[in-house]
Amino acid sequence: MNPSPPLATPLPSQPLAGLRVVEFTHMVMGPTCGMVLADMGAEVIKVEPIAGDRTRHLLGSGAGFFPMFNRNKKSIAIDLQHPDGAEVARRLAGSADIVAENFKPGTMAKYGLDYASLSRADPRVIYVSHKGFLPGPYDHRTALDEVVQMMGGLAYMTGRPGDPLRAGTSVNDIMGGMFGAIGALGALIQRGISGKGQEVQSALFENNVFLVGQHMLQYAITGKAAAPMPERISAWGVYDVFTVHGGEQIFLAAVSDAQWAVFCDVLGFGDLLVDPRYASNNARVQMRDALIPELRRRLAPRAAAELAQLFEDAGLPFAPIRKPEELYDDEHLIATGGLAAIRLPDGERAGQTAQTTLFPFTMDGQRLGVRMHPPTMGEHTGELLAGLGYDADRIASLRQRLAVA
Repeated sequence: MNPSPPLATPLPSQPLAGLRVVEFTHMVMGPTCGMVLADMGAEVIKVEPIAGDRTRHLLGSGAGFFPMFNRNKKSIAIDLQHPDGAEVARRLAGSADIVAENFKPGTMAKYGLDYASLSRADPRVIYVSHKGFLPGPYDHRTALDEVVQMMGGLAYMTGRPGDPLRAGTSVNDIMGGMFGAIGALGALIQRGISGKGQEVQSALFENNVFLVGQHMLQYAITGKAAAPMPERISAWGVYDVFTVHGGEQIFLAAVSDAQWAVFCDVLGFGDLLVDPRYASNNARVQMRDALIPELRRRLAPRAAAELAQLFEDAGLPFAPIRKPEELYDDEHLIATGGLAAIRLPDGERAGQTAQTTLFPFTMDGQRLGVRMHPPTMGEHTGELLAGLGYDADRIASLRQRLAVA
C-alpha cells in the first residue's frame, strides 16, 4: 500500500468551519451538495448503509463517482431498517445544522428523518432534498440524468438531428447538487436573521430546464426553434472545429469584427478581409455555408500546433481537442494547483493515490484543497457514536446487532 498523499493545509478562514452536515445520500447529486459544503470547511458526515454506498463498487463510467464526490467527509454505516440504527440516525441528524438527502419521496419519513419530523425537534435545522422533480405531476417518477436530459431538451440539443445524445458528464446531477448547496447557504443566511431553518429542494428536471432556458428564449424571441448543436445557426461567423494536417483537430473562433480582422491578418487571408460578403459578423453568419468550407480548405494543410501558437500570440480564441485523461498533463492545471492527490478507498486500487479535480474558484487567493481523503466505509462510526454520547459497551452492542458497522 502506498503512503497516503499529504492533505491540504486548512485555509486561514474556512467559511463553513464549525458547521455540521449530515447527508443521507448516494450516487452523484446529493454527494455533490455535501462536497461543496465540505470543501468550504463544514464537517460533513456521510451516512451509508451497512453494505456501503453502492457507488464504491461501480464499474465503467461510474468508477470515479465515489472518490470524486466524497472527499473531505466522514463515514458512518447505519442500518436504517433496524430500530436501533434508525434511532442512531435520528440522533445524528438532530446534531446537524444541515441534513441533506436524495432518496425517493417518502423514504426518509419512514425513519422519522424527513423535514417535518426533524424540524419539530429542531426548528433551526436546514433540510436539503435532492429529487428528480419538484413537487408536481411528475414527482412520482424515477429520474436519472439521462431521463431529464431526454425529456428536458438537452439531449435533443446535444445530438445530431434524430439522434438525441446524453451530455458527456453528469451535468444535471452535479449542478443539481450545487444548486442544493446554494440553497443551503441562502438558508443559513436567513437562519442567521430569523433564527429558523427551512427546507430546500433541488431537482434534476428543473435543473435541466434551467440549462436549456436560453434555447427556449431563443424561440420566444425569434419565433424559430433552436436546432440541435451540430445543426445550429451560430451567433458567430467563425466558431468551429477544423480538421488540419495529420488529421488533428482544433477549435478556432473569431467572434467580433476586430477578431475577424486579426484572424485574417495572422493567417494571411487578406482577400477574405476585404470581401464585402464578410464585412460584419452578421454577414459572416449569413454566409457561413460558403465561408466555413473555404476556411476548412485553406486550413487543412496547416499544423494544429502552428495554429495554436498563432492564435495564442494574437489573443484569438482557440482550443486543442483533448480527452479527459490528457488533462492530467495540462500545464495550467498543474501550475495553478487545480489537481490534488487523494487516497482511493475501494476496489483493486484501494490505498493507492490518484489525482482529483478541485473546485474552480479560490478563497483568500487559495484553492480549496483535500483535508480528508474519501473515507473507507464506516471509517468514522466509532468516533461519531462516541460524540453522540454512546459509551464503548453500547457501541459494541450496536455493532454486534449490525445496527451499525
